[in-house]
Amino acid sequence: MTRWMAAPLALVVLAGWLTGCSTVPKSFNPAEPIAPNEFSHRTFDELLHAHVVDGVVNYPGITADARFQIYLLQLDRVDPNKLPTRQDRLAFWINAYNAFAIKGILDGYSPMTLFGRYRYFIARDYQVGGETINLYDLERKLLIPEFHEPLIHFAIVCASSSCPRLQSWAYSAEKLDQQLEESARGFINDPTRNQFDRQLKIARLSMIFKWFEDDFITHSGSLINYVKRYVTDPDLARELEAASYRVEFLEYDWRLNGSPPKEVPGNARPS
Repeated sequence: MTRWMAAPLALVVLAGWLTGCSTVPKSFNPAEPIAPNEFSHRTFDELLHAHVVDGVVNYPGITADARFQIYLLQLDRVDPNKLPTRQDRLAFWINAYNAFAIKGILDGYSPMTLFGRYRYFIARDYQVGGETINLYDLERKLLIPEFHEPLIHFAIVCASSSCPRLQSWAYSAEKLDQQLEESARGFINDPTRNQFDRQLKIARLSMIFKWFEDDFITHSGSLINYVKRYVTDPDLARELEAASYRVEFLEYDWRLNGSPPKEVPGNARPS
């Protein structure tokens, strides 16, 4: 996910200036188009099954797997605007984000540092439907304003340890509601990402809830109201309903969410 809220003002201004003139494509013109009814995420699904275990990504394995490049080429050959349903389009863009986030790591980019995050989220473009888009614009200017679905924040994965876990499957229109709910429950109930001190009545939440607070409050009225919907411990859910929990936010861990890829000659990894 794109995370710029902690950046110094100068870098935020720079990022805003560099992205101010960029636009999300309104139309797409793939050179060798795939008909919408012929496109599927099966290749990406198989790739994730093979190289992601409990959210830990085997980047060297993906590097050596020809299916990844095949899927990236497929993303560039489909017009997402022609996909028939909202569910099809949302699943497409979630999978595209996750694939591009992996591609950025394989290409030697890294969100570990502040400048690295600028390069990873904003300076790197990806091909989709014959057009280009970066991760920042895909999230902030397409996914959030077009779909108005807070569950997206638990499905897109920016290759970092504090991000939601990358699932071992691709999102699909047919299963999307179930998959988004599963990702949300997995994230919110993961004690490495969210913690609930029941004695002190403190909810220590992921920074994702701070960065995108407006999305969650618009949906549920407060962060606690949103979180309690997905808490699996019924006693804790009742406490969140009845007691006044104070919200704090955990430090974000930008370390890679898996085994790093091998260095690509001539493409040094940023420090």
